[in-house]
Parts: sequence; structure tokens; C-alpha cells
Amino acid sequence: MMIANATGCSSIWGASAPASSYTKNQEGHGPAWANSLFEDNAEFGFGMSLAKDAIRERLELYVKEIIKLTQDSNLKELCNFYLETLSDSGKNQLAAGNLIKALKNLNNEPKEVLNLANKILKEKDYLSKKSIWIFGGDGWAYDIGFGGLDHVIASGKNVNILVLDTEVYSNTGGQASKATPTGSIAQFAAGGKANKKKDLASIAMSYGYVYVAQVAMGANYNQCIKAFIEAEKYNGPSIIIAYAPCINHGIKGGMSYAQLEQKRAVEAGYWNLFRFNPDIKLEGKNPFILDSKADTSKYKDFIMNEVRYNALKRSFPERSEKLFKEAENEAQDKYNYLLSLSDNFDK
Repeated sequence: MMIANATGCSSIWGASAPASSYTKNQEGHGPAWANSLFEDNAEFGFGMSLAKDAIRERLELYVKEIIKLTQDSNLKELCNFYLETLSDSGKNQLAAGNLIKALKNLNNEPKEVLNLANKILKEKDYLSKKSIWIFGGDGWAYDIGFGGLDHVIASGKNVNILVLDTEVYSNTGGQASKATPTGSIAQFAAGGKANKKKDLASIAMSYGYVYVAQVAMGANYNQCIKAFIEAEKYNGPSIIIAYAPCINHGIKGGMSYAQLEQKRAVEAGYWNLFRFNPDIKLEGKNPFILDSKADTSKYKDFIMNEVRYNALKRSFPERSEKLFKEAENEAQDKYNYLLSLSDNFDK
């Protein structure tokens, strides 16, 4: 796994040496992590992907040449299995491992095959398929880095993007972003944000060939894991938008209730869970799967559990009523829209 992490909260806890969130397996393999500037993280991760692809394409040519030159049927079989599994994360690791062992123990092969084997072994770490992930928050993904993110998902390349949506610029003091919902208080929106949240998921789904999911671990753990597995498996661009309660939200009881807050957000229709998988459309099925229900009658009770909303009611009671009603209606409209995507599918 290769991770490009935008500067922000996720890069702070992602790179904190005393409590690193990453580790390695028994073979010594684990994530390779790098931090980029806040504004160009998608391009940074995309560059990592292009560089990796260039090396693997060269190695692929070497493997094809070996098939032509060798008389060893077992080596041919290992090479063919490697080529057949190039884009399969699980099988390709096994295929690459077996091929490396064989190349290290060649006997009675022409000089040309030995030279090709040496070239492959010099870059053997790139032989197996790599999982490219681009991490960042909503300030990066919805706002400052959106142009780059849009460029990357439009490329059609096999890269994965994880957006940790706190609905505010968390790392720089809690300024409003395009992910900030109607009625929420934030810096530069002290009177409550007057317009609704940008719909990043719908923008990504409009391409038709991008895997898109919205998740909230505390609401549905299995749906969250399923989305990550599907995104990794999908041979193309993917984006997962994860609801991430933040200290700036002012949750009653504190951040120890973050998982419960995610559950309540989904139940109230404040946040929706779904997956859009283009692979399913190839089977003649609806690629959009709605994984949650919404009872927007609970919407106001949910937001009143957070200071970013209830503070507006204390300061501007009339304005808060107007904005909160608008926000509730927007949540219902959004859920109805998602229901229509789930129900209406023209094969």
C-alpha cells in the first residue's frame, strides 16, 4: 500500500511516531506513507501512481520476453500466471512472490533470460500490484484541492481516495468549508452557514466509471469495510467519503461518543450510507446501492446534540429556526434523491 496524505488532522495522527497507525506484516511489508502539501495531494498521489505504473509496465515487458525465450515450461507458467493477475491485489502478490523465487534459482537458461531476470530482480519490490490511496479532509477534497481531485478521478486510473469529512477546516481552526452544512456555525459563518453542503459524491458518480461510497463506521461497520474492499478491488478510480465527527462539532459528552454520533447522524438522515459500483452495471444491475434509511423527524434532535448547531439557537433563535428547517428539508430531499437512484434503473 502506498499512501499520499494531505497535510491536516489525518497527516498529524497518521505520522505520529509514538502512536503510528501503520505497521508491517511477518514478511516486513506494510504501507509506504508520504505527506504532501495541503493543496496538491491528489496530484502527488497520482504522480506516485504514474511512476509505479511506468516501472510495472517495464517489468511486464521483461516477463513477456522471458516467455518468448525460455524453454522451461514451469517458468512460462509462472510468468503467464503473473501476467493474468496483474490487476488482482490478492492473486498478484502470490504470483509475484512465486516468480521472484523462480528467477532467483534459474538453471540452464540462455544469457538473455538471465539478463532479463536480473533486471526484474533489481526492481522486484514493484513486481506485485500496489494499492494507491490518497487521504485527506474535506477542506482539501471539497475546496482547495478539488481541482486536482477531480482531475485524478477523471483520469480513469486505478487510484483510491479517502475523504475524512469533518464538514469544517479542522486543522486550521474550524473555518467553514464547502462541506459545511446549512445552519452550522463555523469561522466565517458565525451566523450559521446559509447555503447547503456541496455534493461531492454526486459529482464523482456523474462520471459513471468512478467507484463512490459514503460510509460511517459507527453506523454500519460492515458496510464501511465492504466499501473499502470494493474500492480496492475496482480496477479504476474510487472515492470513499467517510463521516468524521470532530472536536469542532462540540458533541455533548465529548469525542468518546464519536461512533454513537455517527449512528445517530445516519438514523436522522443527516448522513447517508451508499455505494456506487460501476462493475455491477456491467452485470445489468443497478450500480447504486442505498445502505441506510432516514427518519428526518429526528434531524433537529440530532443537531441539537452539537454545539455547532445549538449555539446558533441560543444566539439567533429566529434565524436558527429558519436555517434548521431548511437543513431538515434538504436532508429529506437528498434522501428522496438517493431513493430514486436506488429504485429507478434503466437496464
